[in-house]
Amino acid sequence: MTTVNDVMTRDVRTLTPSDTVTSAAKAMEELDVGVIPVCEGDKLLGMVTDRDIVVRAVAQGLDGNTPLAKVMSTDIRTARETDDLDTVLADMAASQIRRLPVLDGAERLVGIISIGDIAVKGQDEEDVGQSLADISSPA
Repeated sequence: MTTVNDVMTRDVRTLTPSDTVTSAAKAMEELDVGVIPVCEGDKLLGMVTDRDIVVRAVAQGLDGNTPLAKVMSTDIRTARETDDLDTVLADMAASQIRRLPVLDGAERLVGIISIGDIAVKGQDEEDVGQSLADISSPA
């Protein structure tokens, strides 16, 4: 059985709730990503996405000094590092989610898993292709 631990990305860059929208946007540009976990230490509090920045900050006229606590998503799905990869892939497809933060048994952030991680690190191409189609199709 292949688990999330086998393919996830480790050493994920995180931000804190007091970091700003501007710092998140700069980090996303630097890392070429669209999402960054928001944590206190290794405890996951939420995720900030490029969409959060646009919809919850820019569209509402908030400035770049707005703390992430005001714009981050807090109702987030997670995976466990011991979860079966096929199950997680099916859940991602069903929920139309491209990436999930990964927690260990003590609820600490230990990584992130994306559809790209699964595709690159050896999952069945047909399964990944179907899941990506499911994730990308309108609900």
